[in-house]
Amino acid sequence: MPATIDGPDFIALQVRDVEAAAAFCETHLGLRRAPASPPGAVVFTTEPIAFAVREPLPGVELDDIARPGLGVALWFRTPDAQALHDQLAAAGVPIVSPPQDSPFGRMFTFIGPEGYALTAHGG
Repeated sequence: MPATIDGPDFIALQVRDVEAAAAFCETHLGLRRAPASPPGAVVFTTEPIAFAVREPLPGVELDDIARPGLGVALWFRTPDAQALHDQLAAAGVPIVSPPQDSPFGRMFTFIGPEGYALTAHGG
């Protein structure tokens, strides 16, 4: 039988300022840091897939790109997308697309750490 993969197991955003990106995730998204993270990264206790912010990998120059993550759709599950939207909007976090109903529940897209477009859905 050929070798296969099961699916995503770890996701990390490469950022210039790891601590500022981690603070955004903690303050605005309610994520909690894992007890241990590798050097240059902050891993969060997300389920079912681990999520982190980390220093850029060798050869990645974030200053040379217009918007990080362009072409990648990164969605986060939330119990209440509308409440999260309202909280982020009140905090001045830029909203790319307003809340709308979808086959995956209520959803909206916002600008996260360092310009990454992130979608929240559920509830």
